[in-house]
Parts: sequence; C-alpha cells; structure tokens
Amino acid sequence: MIKLLVHLSRIFVGAMFIFSGFVKLVDPIGSQYKFQEYFGESVLNLEFLIPFALPFSILLIIVEIMLGVMLLLGYKSKLTVWSLLGLTTLFLFLTWYSAYYNKVTDCGCFGDAIKLTPWETFWKNVILIGLILLLLIRVKDIKEIFSKKITFTLTLLSLISFSSITFHVLNHLPIIDFRAYAVGKNIPEGMEFPEDPNELPPVHDFMLEDTQNDLAPQILAMDKVMLVIVYNADKSDEEGFVAIKKVTDKAISKGYNVYGVSASFEDDLILMQNKYNLPFNFLFCDETTLKTMIRANPGIMILSKGTVTGKWNWNDADKIKL
Repeated sequence: MIKLLVHLSRIFVGAMFIFSGFVKLVDPIGSQYKFQEYFGESVLNLEFLIPFALPFSILLIIVEIMLGVMLLLGYKSKLTVWSLLGLTTLFLFLTWYSAYYNKVTDCGCFGDAIKLTPWETFWKNVILIGLILLLLIRVKDIKEIFSKKITFTLTLLSLISFSSITFHVLNHLPIIDFRAYAVGKNIPEGMEFPEDPNELPPVHDFMLEDTQNDLAPQILAMDKVMLVIVYNADKSDEEGFVAIKKVTDKAISKGYNVYGVSASFEDDLILMQNKYNLPFNFLFCDETTLKTMIRANPGIMILSKGTVTGKWNWNDADKIKL
C-alpha cells in the first residue's frame, strides 16, 4: 500500500512540476516580469536583483521542469527529491508572503495558463511538500524505469530540448499564448465585464491615447490596423527599428492604418521617430498592458475590427505577409 502511494505521489509531483515548468517555459518573459514584481521595493525590496530577473526566471523554470522529468525517470532520486523539497519550500515562502501581506495577487506559478490566488497557491505548495516528504522518507522505492544509460540520455535530451524552446521563445514569441491578446482574440469582447462584479474583464486598462483623446474605440473598429508596440523606448532593441521601418512602409502602401504604441515620454519617441524615419506617430498606453499584449520590444500586432490576426517579434518582421 505504501509503495503504491509512493508511486502515485511520484507521478503526481513529477507531472505537476513538468506542467508548471512548461507553461512558464513557453513564456519566460512573463516569468521575468513576475520576478521583477517580487524583487520590487513594495514586495521583497530586492531591487538590485531586478536586472537579473530574466536569467533567474529561465534558470528556475529549467530546474523546475527538469526535476519533474528526473523524478518520473527515477534519475538521481535522492538529489532530485531533496531539490524538489528545497524549491517547493522557496515557493511556499513566496506564496505565503504574497498572501499574508497581500503583495502579489497572482504568483504566476502556472504562468498565464491557470490563475490562482496566493492562498490557493500556498495550500497547493503545502500539499506538494507533504507528498515530497513522503517521497523523501521512501526514496528507496524510487527506481529508474529504464537502464542508467537510457535514463541519462533521456534526461540530457530533455535538458537540450527545453533549453532550445527557451532560446526560440526569447527570439520570437511564446509558442503558446494564454493571454487575452492572443491571435484570434477579440479585444472589445475581452473588455466586456464578467457576471461576477468582483472580477475584472480579461482586457482592462486598454487605451490608445494621443495628446487629447482615447482613440481605441475608433482604431478597434478599423479593418486593417498595424500596431508597433514599444513598451519602453530606452529598453527596446534598437536594431529592430530598421526592420520595423520596412514593414510599416509596406503596410501603409497596402492600406493599413499604422500606429506606434508606447508608455515612454513623448520626447524620447520623437527622437526615435526621427532617427529611424518611422512613418507613423505614437499613441500612449499603459506599460503593463503593452507587456501583456506582446512579449517583444518592439513587437508588431495586426488587428481587424478589434480581432488580433497576427503578432510578431521584430526578428520576424520580414516574414509578415500583408
């Protein structure tokens, strides 16, 4: 009976870590933003770590998903289970801190795929620690399911595969988009309030403002719209604006309404516009909203009557077919 419980716990814990790691693996920049929030002055007050949020998130994601794989394969079981206990204890502290002090309303443990409150995540981690302690006590029952050579090979191939996915996503866009601005989503529909008055709509704080008005309603009604999203001009990949210039010139010639969208100061945007001879003007939008819309800086989004029909990192600007 105990062995059966150990095997069931092994499968559950391993699958949970793989799933949790994978939904973040496909969007590591989302995890970067979450760690920046945790490191901020209002939460852990570790602002000196903010510049390292991306490598830290990538490392943690890879470790999380690999520990799940190693547990299922039975590879280095003692090291794996102890590592799982340490990692889950870290998550337990962060979620308790978030919940008790009401600092971070969404811990991001399942990326944007599943939203849990901090207290829900805390109790999830409590259950995981209980199961991991059982695995630690009965670690002798965790055997390799293949030969040592095959187990090592599968572990190494998993590491290479997950690292390759991360590299691809960082240079393009998430391979799975769980957000309200994913291709195929209609932004006006996402702005509709749910039946529960305590819940926010999936799309909120979405405004496209010039110096006087919010132009979002009329832009969302247009048939052919290209948005060039630069959430922060100072942090943007400047080499991308050469490609942006080419694709926006082409879009305008094809009858598209092209707008830049940024949260940066107007003076910085005018300098950028003049430097690269960009054929469009910039509108203002909240930085957090822009980071949610697309994981690229700059990035390109095409809308048709408010529906997202395409999204690209600037690296892929030459692949856009208009």
